Amino acid sequence: MVVPDSKEEMFHPPLDLQQDAHVPDFATYLELYKKSIDNPEAFWKEVAAEFYWKKPAIGPVLQYNFDVTKGNIFVKCLEGAKTNMCYNVLDRHVTDGNLGDKVAFYWEGNSPDQHSQITYSQLLSQVCRCSNVLKKLGTNTHNTHTSMTS
Repeated sequence: MVVPDSKEEMFHPPLDLQQDAHVPDFATYLELYKKSIDNPEAFWKEVAAEFYWKKPAIGPVLQYNFDVTKGNIFVKCLEGAKTNMCYNVLDRHVTDGNLGDKVAFYWEGNSPDQHSQITYSQLLSQVCRCSNVLKKLGTNTHNTHTSMTS
């Protein structure tokens, strides 16, 4: 972990942004970081509790071995769990979180006249359109898709 030697090197977000932030300040970040190191099972269990699960994990949330003298190296996280990440990161925030009219992201092109913004509701609509195109092409949940833009 990198910690600046001087508080003067830190750039703090505006107070109004900190109020609604998941990690509002550096002290909170350090607490979370410490918990993730000291008790990773509890830390990741709390993180996982914030998600919607079609099927919850079976057994421990996190299992791992990084010591070759104790057997094969492995990491298992949320074994057996099943979720829909798009629903977790977008859909539920529009429907349950009242974020529909808020700006999801700002886009700026290479010239000053190229700029746009898209709300969470607009983004959800575009994601649904893309999903429907993929369905019409015959894809299903067992397919892997990639997208590349230039």
